[in-house]
Amino acid sequence: MTSLRPVALITGVGRTVGIGAGIAERLASAGWDIATTHLEAYDDRMPWGRKPGDVEAVHARLRDAGAASVAIEADLSDIAAPARVIDEATSRLGRVSALILSHCESVDSSLMDTSVESFDRHFAVNVRASMLLIQEFSRRLGRPAANADPAGRIVALTSDHVVNNLPYGASKGALDRLVIGASRELGDQGVTANVINPGPVDTGWMTTEMADAVRAETPAGRLGTPSDVANLVAFLCSAAGGWVNGQLLHSDGGWSVKGG
Repeated sequence: MTSLRPVALITGVGRTVGIGAGIAERLASAGWDIATTHLEAYDDRMPWGRKPGDVEAVHARLRDAGAASVAIEADLSDIAAPARVIDEATSRLGRVSALILSHCESVDSSLMDTSVESFDRHFAVNVRASMLLIQEFSRRLGRPAANADPAGRIVALTSDHVVNNLPYGASKGALDRLVIGASRELGDQGVTANVINPGPVDTGWMTTEMADAVRAETPAGRLGTPSDVANLVAFLCSAAGGWVNGQLLHSDGGWSVKGG
């Protein structure tokens, strides 16, 4: 089934409170059809646990916003998963013209207690899968007609958190370079590629003490929300955002600006 609406593939949409869900709902309201990926086994081993029905609830909201949508379960550590995901999204909704990389492997560990297995899985999910998704996205995108709007968009979510979260932060640093490189290498396809660092966004992982500390360090005195991230993603995916390319954008309410 295809429609005249452009199609966005958003990875890492497993929970209603997550950043991926916020992005999906915002793009649906902006006129996009939406494909998402999720992995219940990941939520099972995280502190928040699996929330049965969350994926279905997100997609009900997308349909209420007028979007056709499809949810795809995928373990992105599997080298074959990216091609399968792009194939299914394309066959169900049509050509994907925006790729939003909001999935991640994120397990706390520090330099001296990070296992090889954990390190490798972080890079397999956060970097290798992202590279393969970008490759498959580019191959299927081709060269859009001159009046195609948008021609192609890639947006990835990153983090500069490294201390005591070493494999996550290191793999996100590699993701940054991968996406920024794509901004030049895929430019002849009319693709823009940008990275967003949203700072701390509480999606259920913050303690009360941590949330209070972040509020105290943020000029607006509040936490970031998935909607804050989603608004910037929607702009970058729009025609108006087409001149922003190859950038790592801090969208964190000034949290990263430290006083003297």
